[in-house]
Amino acid sequence: MTIESTLRLEEITPRNLDAALGVRVRPDQEFAVSPVVKSLAEAYVHPDIAWPRLIVDGDRAVGFLMAFLDHDWFEDGGSVRRSGLWRLNIAADEQGKGYGRFAVESVAAELRHRGEKELYVTWHLGPAGPEDFYLKLGFRPNGETVEGERVAVLTLD
Repeated sequence: MTIESTLRLEEITPRNLDAALGVRVRPDQEFAVSPVVKSLAEAYVHPDIAWPRLIVDGDRAVGFLMAFLDHDWFEDGGSVRRSGLWRLNIAADEQGKGYGRFAVESVAAELRHRGEKELYVTWHLGPAGPEDFYLKLGFRPNGETVEGERVAVLTLD
């Protein structure tokens, strides 16, 4: 599928909040990603690092992403600061159409714009998990785990 020019990211607003909350992954993927409502609650309590966006194609919501920006990775006062993809929820019936790739490329573009050189992501392991997706996009595990999730990094050229 070729993604049309109508594909875009939108800030979460009162106008599109219900559409964002309606984004649901497949039931077998629910173990691997929190629902949008939890992401928005986390964005509310972490406004300094959270960058939530609705993925829209034409007039329909097809997914949700949330990046983290300049996060104190080890929560130790800032010895290591990282930015990356915190959440990616592609609606169950919209998967396999390029929306996930668009989301990752959009976060990469935003991070490049902010001067970042790397994009981090974590994922749960498992048969319905997103590992193959991220590896195909060029992410490489760096040997770390966080809360039982594999950590990987994509170098931004």
